[in-house]
Formats: sequence, structure tokens, C-alpha cells
Amino acid sequence: MKIAIVCYPTFGGSGVVATELGIELANRGHEVHFITYRQPVRLALLNSNVHYHEVNVPEYPLFHYQPYELALSSKLVDMVKLYKIELLHVHYAIPHAYAGYMAKQMLKDQGITIPMVTTLHGTDITLVGNHPNYKTAVSFSINKSDVVTSVSKSLKEATYELFDIKKEIHVIPNFIELVKHPSENNSVCQRSTMAKPEERIITHISNFRKVKRIPDVIKIFNKIQQSLPARLMMVGDGPEKVKAEQLCEKLGILDKVIFFGNSNEIDSILSYSDLFLLPSETESFGLAALEAMAWSVPVISSNSGGLPEVNFDGISGYLSNVGDIDSMAENALRILSDDTILKEFKTNALNTAKQFDIKNILPLYEELYHQALLKTKAK
Repeated sequence: MKIAIVCYPTFGGSGVVATELGIELANRGHEVHFITYRQPVRLALLNSNVHYHEVNVPEYPLFHYQPYELALSSKLVDMVKLYKIELLHVHYAIPHAYAGYMAKQMLKDQGITIPMVTTLHGTDITLVGNHPNYKTAVSFSINKSDVVTSVSKSLKEATYELFDIKKEIHVIPNFIELVKHPSENNSVCQRSTMAKPEERIITHISNFRKVKRIPDVIKIFNKIQQSLPARLMMVGDGPEKVKAEQLCEKLGILDKVIFFGNSNEIDSILSYSDLFLLPSETESFGLAALEAMAWSVPVISSNSGGLPEVNFDGISGYLSNVGDIDSMAENALRILSDDTILKEFKTNALNTAKQFDIKNILPLYEELYHQALLKTKAK
């Protein structure tokens, strides 16, 4: 099958998921064409089945904002015709499904019919899409897609609640490519550089936006370190980082917290971690939690959005109400205070992550691709 994947090429969850999906599809023999404005960060073009086509947006003084959707739809048309692409898979309703629909219409005028699968990831629905300026376009784009998927049941329900959607939405969760055992990790980053042998390592990874409730992370850790030796690893960057550093200083724990910024050593940090904190206001799925669990790291999280669908309460970690710092700290100590319990939760975290292995999830997409192609040919 010849598949075009349209996504954001950044470090964000949707871009990572789309890229990993495309790579695995290529490994299974499909011909995959990534079409976006920059090569995706996780994409290494070492597979003969993987192709990348850059979308160039010409700059005209007439336009205050450059028309990316126009350039993208035109590029899609050109690549479909040139490479005989059979199916479009776009990640994010706006602008990608919108541009994909325009490409479909232009191709239809030239006698080419091609199905489009749209995957909803979260902020395209709950934040961007729900803005009054975009709401009509989002509803239109989703309803005009041949197949629609969302990364969680929670996001599916939110989509139906916020928009006038007539299409069936299929839930296909995010996935993980299970990592190598930590002993095979050849990174220069060592545990001794982060913590003393007797200290538990607590980790948080995010883009440090308000929705991640960064102050809660700091306050939960503060309660943990009052009861047992611990260090906190803060990985990522964003608008809340400075405030987080100031809060650590105010609480007198700045010497127990390491702010890594945007690090390339995430796997190494997770491989040495004992617990992962994700007290977010909401998460469409919770990919960061899943990545931690793939390294056998139990998760303390809020019970908001799609998090209960990936972090199983009392098994891979614990869930608490948003903002309930005391409950999260108590649950963290319940895991960390006993080596036997910690080992059990680590095992459960990895076993839970295995359910989301890409090899289990990819066939779900392939089945929908085939359904979309059959429906298109039947028309």
C-alpha cells in the first residue's frame, strides 16, 4: 500500500506517533510518504520504503500569514499523482484534514479518488478546534474524512460533545515501541550523576505549560522527600519552568531538583527512574506516562482525560483527582517506601505498556486503511 502521512514534524506527541507509525508501516512493506514543512524529528531516512517531501510556502507581501493549507493541499495533489499514492493519513483536524479534503477535491476533478483517514490527537479538538474561529472548519473536516480515529475514548467523547459530528470515530490508542533493557543502554548519562544510591529518582517530562500543573509536581515531590531520600528530574522546557525553579528555591529543595531542559537523554533518565509524576489538568492520552511505563516506571497521575485508559489505578500506578496533591504524595510513598511493592509496580508498569506495543496497535490502522480503500473502490 502507498500511504501519505501528514503531521507536524515537531517533538509533540502527535508528530512522534505519526512518525513512528509511518516507520513501522514501512518496515511491514508499505511505501510511506511523509509530507510536511520540515523533516520529522524522529525520522531517519534509512528505509527504502520511506520518503519525505517538503512543503514549501512561498512568501508574498500580500499575505500577513502565509497560506500553509494551500501549499500543503497542492503538494498532496502533486505527490499523489507522481507516486500513485493510494491513501492519505492526516494527523490533526486543523489544518491537515482541511488541506487533505481540498486535495481530495482537486484530485477528484482529475479523475482520481483517494480516501483520507484523520486521526484526532487532542489540542486540535479541545483547544484549537473549539475556538469559535475554527469550530465550523473542524466539524467540516472531520465529517468529510473517510475514516476518523481518536487516541482515546475520552477524546472521542469530547469530540462528539464539542462538535456536530456525523462520522463514526474509531478509538485507536497511542503506542510505544518497547525499549531495550536498561542494561543495554550505552548512554554517557549515569545514575550516579543524578542521585545517590539511597535516593529514589522521581521524574516529570513535559512542555511545562499550565495544563501540566508544574507547581503540583514540585509540591508532590516536596512531600515525598520529607519522608524518604529522593531527587526530582524535571525534563523539558516551557513557560512554567522559571516559576518552577522559583518554587523549588522557596521550598528549599532546589538542590534536590535537576532541570534538564529539552534533553536527548530521556531514555537514560527514565531507565534510572523509580516513579513518574503526571498531575495534568487533562491529557488526551498520556503518551509521556506510557513512555515511562515502557521503562518499568510506575506512574502517579491525575484521573483526567485519557489517563485512566493508560495508567491503571493500583496496577501500573495510581490515579487521583486533579489538584489532590496530598493523595498523589500518599500514593507515591505507598509505592516508594517498600522495595517489594516498588518492584511489583515496576513489573506491572512494563506489562501494561506491552499492551500498547506498536505491533499490537499497527494492525488496527491497517484494517481501517483496507476498509477505507474498499469503500472508495465501491463508490
